[in-house]
Amino acid sequence: MPRLLFLYFSKRLGLASLMIAAGLCVPVAMSSLFHYLPAAAIRGGLLAPALLGTFPTVVYIALPAAVGLAVALEFARMSADGMIAVLYSLRLSPWMISFPAAFVAMVAVAGGYWDSMIFAPANTGKMHDVIYVIRNSLNHHLLEPAHFYSFDNGARTIYFRRWLSSDVASGMFIHQFSSEKNEDQVILADRAEFRRNAQGVVLILSKGSIETIPNDGGAVRSANFDEYAIPIGMQGTAGLPQRSWRGPFELSLREFFKRRPSPPWMYPGPYAEWMSEGTKRFAIPILSLCHALLAVGLVLQFGSAAGRAPMRLLLTAVLAIPLAHIAILVGAETLVRKDPRLVWLVVAAIATELAAAVALISRQNANFRLRGRTAVSNG
Repeated sequence: MPRLLFLYFSKRLGLASLMIAAGLCVPVAMSSLFHYLPAAAIRGGLLAPALLGTFPTVVYIALPAAVGLAVALEFARMSADGMIAVLYSLRLSPWMISFPAAFVAMVAVAGGYWDSMIFAPANTGKMHDVIYVIRNSLNHHLLEPAHFYSFDNGARTIYFRRWLSSDVASGMFIHQFSSEKNEDQVILADRAEFRRNAQGVVLILSKGSIETIPNDGGAVRSANFDEYAIPIGMQGTAGLPQRSWRGPFELSLREFFKRRPSPPWMYPGPYAEWMSEGTKRFAIPILSLCHALLAVGLVLQFGSAAGRAPMRLLLTAVLAIPLAHIAILVGAETLVRKDPRLVWLVVAAIATELAAAVALISRQNANFRLRGRTAVSNG
């Protein structure tokens, strides 16, 4: 294919892929964020880490579908406008015509593998950190007035009447138990300020009282204070609190293989989750090439070089791409989690799609050569 035509078609396909990818990824990522994040999470600064933890995974999963749709739509337009006939008249074979699509798809495959292997695992955990903070109320901006909140596995309970500002509350009540001293404390304060530091949050209480109740039957002690400070293990300035667990989706490539659950018959649940994550990491990015070639093959098969193809046939070629992508994605996400041995079914589906795409283009390429030889003999 001439260099100018290659650059022209590659640019069109690349821009179309990016636009479709944005149209697919942004709504999916935002709907996921709105599902998990309450309105107070935006005030608490949780939107940015949640977005960074969600978007990379959505991108490498949706990118192959975007590339396949872009190729299908562009080649359908070329077929409807009669541009395929012009390219054939330039003695460009179907394989040469599909070369820009294959090039854009290979770039998407490389980007998808970089995302699935490096970028997404390094950032996906941030979304789960945000969910951990929300479920355990570890960001003080998430606290609602007139609600009881438990911290430190139930050792501390906090209640306040209302917010005076974004960091200052009034009518604070705290009940906490000290296992070291074997005593309970009830703290009342007129005013409480949440101050973040690198270690967490320090609760500065003003104008209150402390009542200490020993559990060994000793005398109850009471004291008043003008100001009292209590450290709380909430989200500080150093970042989100660390979870006690890590999923396979946030492991680097080297850690992912080192932490393979074994033997699988003793740990079927973790092994199935590990296998499902591995299937998505390794199988989904290559679908960019499979979908692109299948789109070219279907359009060349069902389309018309003269631009008289029925629209229902071109629509079939366009709709086949998202249907194939969804089927393979459901298999990797659902079927492999139920039975890890079904990973071979997903691999077979990908291989079948690639083989069908190559067969369709090869068939058109053989017809092209036959027409060329016929034209030469007639001439």
